[in-house]
Amino acid sequence: MIPAATPDTRDTDLARDALERQLDRIWRTPQGLWGALTTVDHKIIGRRYIVTAFVFLLLGGVLALAMRWQLAQPESRLLGPDRYNQVFTMHGATMMFLFAVPVMEAMGVFLVPLMVGTRNIAFPRLNAFSYWVYLFGGLLLWGAFLVDMGPDVGWFGYVPLSGPQYAPGKRADIWAQMITFTEVAALAVAVEIVVTVFKQRAPGMSLDRIPLFVWGALVTAFLVIMAMPAIMVASTALILDRLVGTHFFNPAEGGDVLLFQHLFWFFGHPEVYIIFLPATGMVSSILPTFARRPVFGYLPLVLALITIGILSFGLWVHHMFATGLPRLGESFFTASSMAIAVPAGVQIFCWLATLWDGRPVWRVPLLFVLAFIVTFVLGGLTGVMVASVPFDTQVHDTYFVVAHFHYVLIGGAVFPLLGAVYYWFPKMTGRMMSERLGRWVVGLIFLGFNLAFFPMHLLGLAGMPRRVYTYQAEMGWGAANLFVSLSAVMLAAGFLLFVVDALRSARWGEPAGDNPWDAPTLEWATSSPPPPYNFARIPFVTGANPLWQERDGLPVVTGLRVERRELIVSSVGDARPEAREASPRDSIWPLLAAIATSVMLIGSIVSPWAVVWGSGPVAVTLIGWFWPKGSPEDES
Repeated sequence: MIPAATPDTRDTDLARDALERQLDRIWRTPQGLWGALTTVDHKIIGRRYIVTAFVFLLLGGVLALAMRWQLAQPESRLLGPDRYNQVFTMHGATMMFLFAVPVMEAMGVFLVPLMVGTRNIAFPRLNAFSYWVYLFGGLLLWGAFLVDMGPDVGWFGYVPLSGPQYAPGKRADIWAQMITFTEVAALAVAVEIVVTVFKQRAPGMSLDRIPLFVWGALVTAFLVIMAMPAIMVASTALILDRLVGTHFFNPAEGGDVLLFQHLFWFFGHPEVYIIFLPATGMVSSILPTFARRPVFGYLPLVLALITIGILSFGLWVHHMFATGLPRLGESFFTASSMAIAVPAGVQIFCWLATLWDGRPVWRVPLLFVLAFIVTFVLGGLTGVMVASVPFDTQVHDTYFVVAHFHYVLIGGAVFPLLGAVYYWFPKMTGRMMSERLGRWVVGLIFLGFNLAFFPMHLLGLAGMPRRVYTYQAEMGWGAANLFVSLSAVMLAAGFLLFVVDALRSARWGEPAGDNPWDAPTLEWATSSPPPPYNFARIPFVTGANPLWQERDGLPVVTGLRVERRELIVSSVGDARPEAREASPRDSIWPLLAAIATSVMLIGSIVSPWAVVWGSGPVAVTLIGWFWPKGSPEDES
C-alpha cells in the first residue's frame, strides 16, 4: 500500500503518545557498547563523523603551529628537515582528506534526512561502514606518524619523489592506502545522499522546494562520485609501482610522471568545490533565518551550484601551468578558471540582496557568514590572479599560493562551517552555544586568520618558496614570518575557545527548544535533538519555507506502518509517494566488514598477497551483511 498523498493533520490511527512510543521502540538504538557498535541511525553516525573530523582538525592545527614556530625565525632548529617533511605532509593530508571533505559530508549525513523529511538515510548500513573505514584510515595515518613512519612526500604525493627510487620504506605506501580508506568512505556517503535526496523526500517537496543546503550536498555528492575515482586510480597505480613493480609513472619504461599530476588534479580541483559547495549551502540556509525573509534568488542560487559543479572539472590544469604544457591548451584552462567566478559572484549578490531586503538579526551564525563573504571575496580575487599563466609562473610554489588557497579553504569553507555548527548545534544536542563566547570566537578567528595569512601574499611576492623548513637571515623574511607565527597563535586561540564553548554547551548550555531560531526548514519541525525516528508523522510540504508558511502546524501524510522501520519512497521530480520501503535494522556486520577491509588494505602495504588472502574475510562479512534474515527490513 502506498501512503496517502493527501495531507492529513489528524492522528486517526493511534493516539500520538502511543504512536511515538511504538516508533521509539522500533527505531531506538540499544544502550551500551553493543548499541554503539551496531547503530545505523544517521544522526548518531553523523555526530560521530563531525566530532572525529574536528579532532583531526585540531591535530592538523597543532602541526600547523609547529610549522609556524619552525619558520618564525631564520635557521631554526625546532624541526629537522625529515620531521618537517612529515609534519607538512601530515598537516595537508589531515586537513584535506580527514577533515575538510569528511566534515562536509558528515553535515549532510546528519542534516539531509531531516531536511527532506525522512526517517533515515538511504543505505544506513553502508553509512555505518563508511564511518568505520574513515576512522580506521585516519588511525592508520596518525599511528604511522607517531612511530616516525608518517608520509613525507607532501599531501599531493607527486612522482617521481614518491616513487620507489626516491622514497624507500613504507611512508609513501601509507599515504597511498590512506587515500583508499578516505575515498571509499566518501564515495559511500555520496551514493547515500544522492538516493536520499532523489527518492526519500517528503511528499510535496518538489525540486523547487528542496532546501539549498540539500542542493549543495547533492551537487557535492555527484562531484565526489565523478572526481574521486581519479585519485583512487592514481594512488593505486603508485602503490603498484612501489610494491608490484609496474611502471605507470616510470618514463624509462614507457610511463609518464605528468599522468600522476593529471589524475591527481582532476580530483584535486573539484575537491576544492566538494569542500566549498556544502559551505555555500550552509550560508544559503543560515542567511534567510537571520535576515527574517526567504532567500533572494532561489533559482539562480541552485543554478549557480550546478554550474560551479560542472565548471570545476575544467580547471585542473591551472595547477600545472609550470609543467611545460602547450600554451594554447593552458589558455582554455585560464578562461575556465576565470569563468567560474561568475556563478560564485551570483551567489554572493543573492546573499547580499537577502540581507539588504531583510531585517537582520546579528547572531553568531550570521557573523560567521559575513566573515566568510569578506574572506572568500579576497581569496577569489587572488584565484583569478593565479589563473593567469604569466602571473602563476612567477608565484608558483611560493607563499602567495599558500595564502590564496588558505583564504579559499578556510575563508570559503571553515567560516561557514563554524557558523553552521553554532546554527545547528541546538538541533544536534538540544542546547544553545554561548552567544557571548561565540562573538569572541568570531573576532579571534577572523582577525587571527587575516593577520596570519594576508602577509603570506607579500612573502610570496618577495620570493619565499613553499615547503622549505628553514631560510637564511639574509633573505629578509624573518620579521614577516615572526608576525605570521604570532598571529597564528591568535587564530589557534579562537579555535580553542570554540572547542571550549562546544564542550561546555553540550553539557551545560541553555536548553534550546525545538526551533530556537524560528527557522523555516523541516529539520526544525521535530524535537531538538530529534527522536530516533525523526518524525512521528511524515510532513507534507507545501512550500520552500514550510515552517513559515504553515504557522499552525504542518500537514502530515498517513499510511506508514509502525510495526517495522519503514520509509516513504517518492518520485524524483515532484516527490509523489510511490511505495513504502523497509529500512534496515542495526547490525554488527558493517563494523566487521570495515575491520576486514582495513586489515586487507593495511596488510597490502607489507605484501601485495594480503589483497588475495584478505579478500576471503571481506567476502565473509559481506555475505553476513546481506544474508536474508526472514523479514524485509533485515535484508538490506
